[in-house]
Amino acid sequence: MYVKQQLRAGERLDDLQRSGYHIIQHPEKFCFGMDAVLLSHFAELKKDSRVLDMGTGTGVIPILLCAISDASRFDALEIQEESVDMASRSVAWNGLEEKIHIRRGNIREASSIYGKHVFDAVITNPPYINEKHGLRNPEMPKAIARHEIYCTLEDVIREASEVLKPKKSFFMVHRPQRLPEIFYTLQQHRLEPKRMCLVHPFIHKEPNMVLIEAVRDGNPMLKIEPPIIVYERKDKYTQQILDLYK
Repeated sequence: MYVKQQLRAGERLDDLQRSGYHIIQHPEKFCFGMDAVLLSHFAELKKDSRVLDMGTGTGVIPILLCAISDASRFDALEIQEESVDMASRSVAWNGLEEKIHIRRGNIREASSIYGKHVFDAVITNPPYINEKHGLRNPEMPKAIARHEIYCTLEDVIREASEVLKPKKSFFMVHRPQRLPEIFYTLQQHRLEPKRMCLVHPFIHKEPNMVLIEAVRDGNPMLKIEPPIIVYERKDKYTQQILDLYK
């Protein structure tokens, strides 16, 4: 069968529950998490916009956004060759070759690869952890996805600002513990924070994710959106999450 021919050893084909789309993943390497799903719903994309996903991994965000947005084209940049291969095969499996364009490259070189001021939106689920926070995952594919090995927070923000058109939006998911650094770096690179949403695992726990929209050359004004609560109890998602996942 076609599916078996597309899958490599250890890979699986997961149903994204959106428009019949699927994604190829390798559970021992790296699989997308809830942060990618939440970010794809947080991003407000205009009709016919051209979007760059920086650090696309296996391509889950552009595939999801093809199902839930009216953007016309997605460019997706990823440094890991194996992830590029899986993302490209997922795009082909879903028949999205005309909408999603996967390319191998480093986030910190995005403006050299694509040019300056060419995108209507940039979206990213970047590595969260720098050398000062947490132990590095011993498995290199996971370490590259989670730790600032090939690019830093400043690299991500600088390149997003460079490739964005004026007054266009940058969407990112990150860790709340780094908010002071995030806000400072955004403003250093002409990206004005406009929307923020905190994500809490439980209503009584501190947030472990933050969703941010910033606008290039935007005016100062930040909207704090109602928080997202993931779990009602240990084994039950809140209705908020169930509505997102359908």
